Amino acid sequence: MNDLMQLAADPSAWAALATLVVMEVVLGVDNLIFFLFYTFFS
Repeated sequence: MNDLMQLAADPSAWAALATLVVMEVVLGVDNLIFFLFYTFFS
């Protein structure tokens, strides 16, 4: 439990989590755009 609290207090862990969340959102929107282009223009 102490390791988890130490990880939660680490700013670099929060920066890494924020980076991953932003990448997932961007890639998800990108996939939706490609899917829409594929369905409407094919």
